[in-house]
Amino acid sequence: QVQLVESGGGLVQPGGSLRLSCAASRDIFNSYAMGWFRQAPGEDREFVATITRRGGSTYYADSVKGRFTISRDNAKNTVYLQMDSLQAEDTALYYCAATLRSSYLYTAATYDRWGRGTQVTVSS
Repeated sequence: QVQLVESGGGLVQPGGSLRLSCAASRDIFNSYAMGWFRQAPGEDREFVATITRRGGSTYYADSVKGRFTISRDNAKNTVYLQMDSLQAEDTALYYCAATLRSSYLYTAATYDRWGRGTQVTVSS
């Protein structure tokens, strides 16, 4: 089973940037589509972005489109989320997730491997 560990969260001012990383434990990383989700206090977990196994396709939530970029480095077993123009509404616990499936990648139920999350706080 692949295990996932997120890093890169922190406190940033509105308009700032952060890059999240998610390191996978196994060399079969390139068999998995990867996603980022987030959950704010009192809210449901919501889809942020996803990338297919070889990085050929990416999809984003409307709320982050044009500001966030998902990418992956299969040689390093790592997926990234570059977050620019951060807003207070982006404050949440961000989770990395992995799935062997290739459809419904914007749905949390599709993913069967999850990291523990990294906190992102956008505040002045």
